[in-house]
Formats: sequence, C-alpha cells, structure tokens
Amino acid sequence: MPQPGIDQLKHIVVLMMENRSFDHLLGYMMAQDARIDGVDGTQTNPDTTGALVPVQPLAQYQSQLQPDPGHHYPDVDLQIFGDPRAAAPNMQGFIKAYYQKQNNVSHSHNIMYCFPPEKVPVITTLASNFLLFNRWFSSLPGPTIPNRAFAHFGTSFGKTDMDLFYLGQKYKTIYERMVAEGHTAKIYYYDPPSATLGMTFILKDQPALFGQFDQFQADCASGNLPDYSFIEPNYTDHNVGAGTVPAADQHPDHNVLAGEEFIASVYMSILNNEDLWNSTLLLIVYDEHGGIYDHVPPPSCTQDEFTDAQTGFKFDRLGIRVPAILISPWIPKGRVVPDPAVDGAAPMVFDHASIPATVTRRFGLDTTHRSPREAAAATFLDFLTLDQPRTDYIGFQPNTFGGAASVDDSRDINVVPTLKTPDDAADPDREISVLLQAQVGEMHEVELTLPPDQRTNIDVSQIRTEAQASDYKTQVMARLLPKAADR
Repeated sequence: MPQPGIDQLKHIVVLMMENRSFDHLLGYMMAQDARIDGVDGTQTNPDTTGALVPVQPLAQYQSQLQPDPGHHYPDVDLQIFGDPRAAAPNMQGFIKAYYQKQNNVSHSHNIMYCFPPEKVPVITTLASNFLLFNRWFSSLPGPTIPNRAFAHFGTSFGKTDMDLFYLGQKYKTIYERMVAEGHTAKIYYYDPPSATLGMTFILKDQPALFGQFDQFQADCASGNLPDYSFIEPNYTDHNVGAGTVPAADQHPDHNVLAGEEFIASVYMSILNNEDLWNSTLLLIVYDEHGGIYDHVPPPSCTQDEFTDAQTGFKFDRLGIRVPAILISPWIPKGRVVPDPAVDGAAPMVFDHASIPATVTRRFGLDTTHRSPREAAAATFLDFLTLDQPRTDYIGFQPNTFGGAASVDDSRDINVVPTLKTPDDAADPDREISVLLQAQVGEMHEVELTLPPDQRTNIDVSQIRTEAQASDYKTQVMARLLPKAADR
C-alpha cells in the first residue's frame, strides 16, 4: 500500500534530552486522554518508614531534585525491583533509592512529583498534536552514556557505566554508516562550551560529522539539512559575551523551562520552512529517566551479544520508560502508540536502538553488520499514514534559543504561549554533575591523544563548577576543531 509520507521523507531529526521519566513529564496527561498510560494519584511507593507515598502533580522547574537522583545500574535495579528485591519488576524502589542520597525521608518523596500538563506546555502540546509513544523505554537500566550509545551505535558494547570512550568497537556509528553509503549525517552540539557528549572521540578525525546549533538553524532555513541529524541540547549554564545562557538539557538541577524553550526552537526551526517541514520526521526523546518515578515495568527484550562484566547484566531487558514524541505533518493529530482501537493488542515497544534501525531502514543501509538489539528493534516509519500533509501550523514563541513563529504560507496558524525561562535560571558557578564530570573526563582522554604542545595542560581534577567545565571544553574544542571556537 503506498505511503506518501514515507515516499516524501528526506530528513530524520532526533533531539535527545536528559534524565526525565514519562510519568514525570507526561503522566498527568492521562486525565485528558485515557489512551495515555499515565498517572492519576493512586500510584504509590513506600518510603523508608513503610508509609505509602502517592504520585502528585507538584513538580517544580528547578531546585527540587537536588542532590541528583541516582540512575546508575544499582540505583535503577533498586527502583525497578524494590527493597526487598522482588522476583519481577514492581517499580517500588524509587523513594528508597532517592533516600540514599540524603537520608531525608521528606525530601525522598520529591521523586514522586510530576508536572501537570499546563506547566510544560511545549512538550504536552506536541504530544497531544502529533504522536506520543506509550512504550518507549531507555535501552538499559542505567545512566546517560550507555543509553545514548544505543542511539549512536545500536548497542553499548556491554557497558552499563559512564565510560565514554568507544574507539575501536565492533560496530560503527550510524553517522559513519550513513556517510560510507553515500548519505549525509551530522551531530549538532549547542556550542563549544557545551560540546558534544559521548562522541568527542570521533570529532577529532571526522569533524565533518559535527556542527553547532546555530548551523542547524541556518541549515533548516536554507533547506540544507543532512539526511540524518542528531541534536544535542546545551549541557551547561555558561557565559556568552556579557550574559549567560542556561543549560537546556533538563538534567536535574537545570531548569525545565529552558529545555521547553529549546525543544520549541528545534521544532520551530523545521516548522518555519514549509518544504522542509513536509519532508522531515522529528523525534523528541529522553536518554533515560534520571532516577525519577515511572509506574510501567520495563519489559524483556532481545538479548544483546555483550554482557557487562561488572554487573553480569545481559542486556536482555530494557530500562525505565521515557518521553518520546514523533512529529510530522504526515501523522494524524493526537496519535497514541499503542492505541488498542488502531493497533489492536500489539505491544509496540520501542527503545533507542529503534533510532539507528529506523535510519537504516529509511535510507536502505546495509543490515549485515549491526548489533542483535538494533536488528530486532521496532522502527517508526509506518506511522506516517496520512495521504496528504496536514496544513495546520502549531507554533510557539521561544525566547532564549530562537525559532519564533514565522510563517508566510497558507497554513492555519495556532501559536501556543511559551513559558519564559526565569532570568536567574542559569548559574555557571553550579557544582558540576556526575554527567558533566564524565564529559570532562572523556574530553581529557581525547585531549591526551593530541601532541603535547597542543594540549591545554589543565588539571581536570580541579574542575568544580559548570563555568570551569565550560571553559575547559571550549579550549579542548578549539584544539580539536580549530575553527569551532570562532563560529
């Protein structure tokens, strides 16, 4: 059966945000749409006193999840199986896991707080107007880096920790595979102080695979996007000129509204070029849940060929559920997947390996040399089911990162108010997170591959703040990409 949406598809764009669970951002949308597998206040978790604490719509944009909730393998195992450990996932260990961070019973309840839809209007508007996945899970029960590796490689090569060095592995990145077969691909990082996360090891030798966010916006305006684009948000609060720019990744304790504005900017950059809009598929997804509550037990999955030597994990079950929204004018408004009325009883489970699997399918790449997990992953092209592209224009007016509504064509315009990021959201003197420590460590490993006279000679063990991390990353990026700092 002909699918004109797939036939017209020239570009796939993925924006991967940080560390929020499905229920945390989208769970309370269930009150508006019963097809959404969310929360209604009856879901609970026991705290360390034995009291059952309900999920509540009390999430705040910033300062509520400090210290950073645990999301490494042991933390997630506790969150999924509870304490005492159950034989099957019961999702009863979130509060007990967060209690370990501060030994504060009252504070540990914060892990159950979720956003009401009106507090996060960008992501909830996109979810209600395009396609929301009920069953998109992180690829493993662990932290950021191995989960992002599944988006880049289709596997994490048996790693569940924050090791970022993936040189010389068995499988190539999806970007390298695209280029090798005559297609175009690019990773757009925000700017040199933010840098790329987990991909620095290929940046030095393959700079053409990288660009900055302002280039993404320019490429959208000109219609010159690559076949496949992966967008990285700003990972740090840092100084730019006389001002500061807030981190937009939504990693606790970065402000959620800055991430809302960044999501809107990416979406609007595509939407404002009608030809590009009609030929682009945008996926907004989160790398992992960040230790925050979700009620849906992760399912088993095809076992990967690797086993984590430290934990014995065989990569035969998925991590915790995350928000994922698929956007295209070829998708019917208000699609939820799975929807029993449309999809029957099919489970329709997705994870980050679905990303390279879908790119491979769309562009006809070789399928003989990829991981078992990628080979078995569900793809998401078949949701482009309309016979004609939609003509509605659902826009936003983001302030911080550009991309305001601008349309001079015949589409029906509806501009949704966007909540402004507070002026005091950015704090460059904020202590760096474990994620940024890992990013700095990765960049230092890559820096050590440079000749001694090209290194910064900065003692990375003394980097304590996001400003210091940003300054270090800027200097390393300037050495790896001599033109990067000047763009």
